Amino acid sequence: MRLLDQDPVNGSIRVQVETEDDIWHLFNVIESNDILTASTTRRDEKAADKLRAERAEKRRMTLSVRAEKIEFSDSELRLRVLGTIIGGPQDIGQHHTLIFEVGEILTITKEKWRDTQIERLKKAVFESKKPKVVFVSLDQDDATVAVLRQFGLKEMASIRSMRSGKQYQEKESVSVYHHDIISKLEAVTEDGMPLVLLGPGFEKELLAEYGKKVRPEMFSRVHVHHTGQSGMSGINELMKKGMGADILRESRVAVEMEAVEKLMEEIGKNELATYGPRHTEDAAKTGAVETLLILDSVIRENDHDIVVKDVELQKGNVIIVSERHDAGRQLAALGGIAAILRYKTE
Repeated sequence: MRLLDQDPVNGSIRVQVETEDDIWHLFNVIESNDILTASTTRRDEKAADKLRAERAEKRRMTLSVRAEKIEFSDSELRLRVLGTIIGGPQDIGQHHTLIFEVGEILTITKEKWRDTQIERLKKAVFESKKPKVVFVSLDQDDATVAVLRQFGLKEMASIRSMRSGKQYQEKESVSVYHHDIISKLEAVTEDGMPLVLLGPGFEKELLAEYGKKVRPEMFSRVHVHHTGQSGMSGINELMKKGMGADILRESRVAVEMEAVEKLMEEIGKNELATYGPRHTEDAAKTGAVETLLILDSVIRENDHDIVVKDVELQKGNVIIVSERHDAGRQLAALGGIAAILRYKTE
């Protein structure tokens, strides 16, 4: 994400969407009653009768819309904001839907920006400079290709080896299997992007060896890890173990998953952890919180700037956890807010 302009007097920030992850960040920042100004298309307001209006062509114009409904599409990776037109060349007072994808420029105007919202935009700028990570989790029979986004893991493809059938001889089927995996990777990777191969057995090493021969640029930053499972379960297992490659340790989702894993361990031992709004806020007031964990949906729906400031003033760490991965679902079951403590509290 790029921050293009900021007007503290009017409460407006102008940004450009640079990555698909930026769309998720905007979903967590934009609220009902915000004013969004962007270039969009709408049917020309020329015809007075309905029949001619339906035939009118759409033309591009800049509209300001007061947000009423905000929708994020995980499959299409775009943001839809439905609201009432309050500024523009036509149709003031009517409803319009703004659609935001990669490359769009928009201005967000709020009556009041929360500190957590400003911080989220700043982190989006920083995170967009990091390369995304692609996983191949495989065994002899199946392979799963997944991409690590800033809001969670997304499965992109599944490949069968076909070794058990009569279609291929054993040696030929290995190379065909690996070729099929690499062909799926073509759609989601760029040369030099971190590529993580994982799973039980030796299939991951065979794929790494084959890939370095046929696509050395794609496999220039390959990392190979052993896990007890393949598929999406294997990827989650690897991330919960603390990862092996530095690029994974730095990733947003890996940090969130490791923090929630530590929280669950402390809860299991009945030691340095607390959860739920009241207990967590009480711990923050006394300076007992080492790491505050808040679900992004909780941040969207409520103002938690006070508890965040309490933790930050006491040199604590604050982690906003995405609801879109396993760790987020675990935190949701605890009320969406929890803390790892410096010392036990009442």
